[in-house]
Amino acid sequence: MRTTIRTLERHKRDGRPITCLTAYDASFARLLDAADIDVILVGDSLGMVVQGHETTLPVTIEDVVYHVAAVSRGARRAMLMADLPFLGDRDVLTALEQGGALMRAGAQMVKVECDGAHADLVRRMAGAGIPVCAHLGLTPQAVHRFGGYRIQGRESAAADRMQAEARALEAAGAQCLLLEGVPEALATRIAHAARVPVIGIGASPDCDGQVLVLQDVIGLTPDPPRFARNFMPGAGGLAEAIAAYAAAVRERRFPVSGEHTFT
Repeated sequence: MRTTIRTLERHKRDGRPITCLTAYDASFARLLDAADIDVILVGDSLGMVVQGHETTLPVTIEDVVYHVAAVSRGARRAMLMADLPFLGDRDVLTALEQGGALMRAGAQMVKVECDGAHADLVRRMAGAGIPVCAHLGLTPQAVHRFGGYRIQGRESAAADRMQAEARALEAAGAQCLLLEGVPEALATRIAHAARVPVIGIGASPDCDGQVLVLQDVIGLTPDPPRFARNFMPGAGGLAEAIAAYAAAVRERRFPVSGEHTFT
């Protein structure tokens, strides 16, 4: 049976951690399905791990649509989420057109890198039938504005602003939140306050679920981020490493507070 947003909402109510990994092709999508991964994210991280770019900025809507279609042919159970690429949120019409293209390619939810200015865009997308995951915190498409991949929300005013943005985006119709590179205490507060599922990456073990880039999990990243973990050592192969990640998340053995999180 296909995982849906209702499945994720039920997991949040039941306290069952949600598992999410990236994938960019049908073969890995089948492996993730076999490991009972809840959500497959076709992220614009493909620009770095597949295309070899230094950032996600060169990724186009055509790139993401291509990979969504490939993944959708391999995944039969996992919910499929796709990234709206850089400048896909430049206006409502563009977001609707590109979000619609991702849904037609096979996505069941579109992830949008958000701040407080995105509430109306999220409202319009949700109103048009495009389920939205609002991505807050360290949003990689803003890497140059941040001056690098920097943890967001450490200062009191910034933390208050992010909490207010999370509430506003949820009120606008976001059906999921994703927190990246957010101090653990702040991520915990947002996750506990939100009615919708909250997925973390470099955030908090108390988020409703966790996501990592697949290449980090299977040891293909030369210099992985601190919040990642290589599950290949001790595994018998790729399938076993992916299953080990899923088990560690569901048993709340990953992430480890202080080791994969920030203050």
